[in-house]
Amino acid sequence: MATLTAPAPARATHSTALRIGPFEVNPPVVLAPMAGITNPAFRRLCREHGAGLYVCEMITSRALVERNAETLRMIRFEPDEHPRSVQLYGVDPATMAAAVQMIVDENLADHVDLNFGCPVPKVTRRGGGAALPFKRRLFERIVNAAVHAAAPAGVPVTVKMRVGIDDEHHTYLAAGRMAAAAGVASVALHARTAAQRYSGQADWSAIARLRDALPAELPVLGNGDVFSAADARALMAETGCNGVVIGRGCLGRPWLFAELEAELIGRPAPDVPALGQVAHTMARHARLLCAHLGADRGIRDLRKHVAWYLKGYPAGAEPRRRLGMVSSLGELDDLLGQLDHTALPEDVTAPRGRQGSPGRVSLPEGWLDDPDDLSVPGGAELASSGG
Repeated sequence: MATLTAPAPARATHSTALRIGPFEVNPPVVLAPMAGITNPAFRRLCREHGAGLYVCEMITSRALVERNAETLRMIRFEPDEHPRSVQLYGVDPATMAAAVQMIVDENLADHVDLNFGCPVPKVTRRGGGAALPFKRRLFERIVNAAVHAAAPAGVPVTVKMRVGIDDEHHTYLAAGRMAAAAGVASVALHARTAAQRYSGQADWSAIARLRDALPAELPVLGNGDVFSAADARALMAETGCNGVVIGRGCLGRPWLFAELEAELIGRPAPDVPALGQVAHTMARHARLLCAHLGADRGIRDLRKHVAWYLKGYPAGAEPRRRLGMVSSLGELDDLLGQLDHTALPEDVTAPRGRQGSPGRVSLPEGWLDDPDDLSVPGGAELASSGG
């Protein structure tokens, strides 16, 4: 099982332990925040399999400050989660500072990650996510505001970003340097532009360039196209980065973290789970979701995970269809019981989750006119949590 303690003597491993402020993350693996996915139920499954740091769903800073009921539910953590890690989205320095101050004053989390990587149109068209680092002075003020609010309590602030808006507007090197100067505890880079979304291949060479551009003592994390333990090892070897961020690769595969731990600390790889083990995990996931969201909403939420869990396994079209429409825990147990529990997968390392096609990035009108413009787009802070 992974260890994550604050602060403790480094243990001898085949990889260098990652340190985020006072917290040691060993192995150096971070569960990426994913809207509608990384709630307490999924985080528990990943923690049980060995992830290093587990980040909750993206939280909108304005919604947090205004105490939106759904946002306050999303920021809940289980008693044994430590450190409690939250990702904030925002485009206004004052609102971001207020949100971080609220987290500190009310002891809501132990670590704050700032989202500058989301490529979703409803976020970028408001100037947020991957669009924001182009406005370099606004980006600098937001990061400084968050770090300043968190520093007195010793809460580390980190940044997650993309290469840029598109191939003509790369922002990651300048943004990385500004984040380092502001005093962040780490910088993570998803090696795609916003225009790529999740299509094509991640450009790991950008992670290497960012690692070379920033102070050696500042951890740089790599993200993009890590679908296996071998991918994680290759990413770290090729780029020199200090750790990996796992997003789509763990969808329907919380046990990927056990494989990552084995690879990165030199243990024998665990056996590939048979379909019976997958069924057991699905049933457990469903019960955790029901406990977190309520019985009806929880079982409906599981439906989106079904295709990911069964990807690569010979489960059959009709069982997949019926599981994708499951409406109760009893029905789920009956359907899972009908699967061939001895079946093994053909391939579980293929890409999963969102892929799609590249496209033009939705931006506020005139967004690219002046990178030094400090104005906040009208209505930008009204985006709902989880976007």
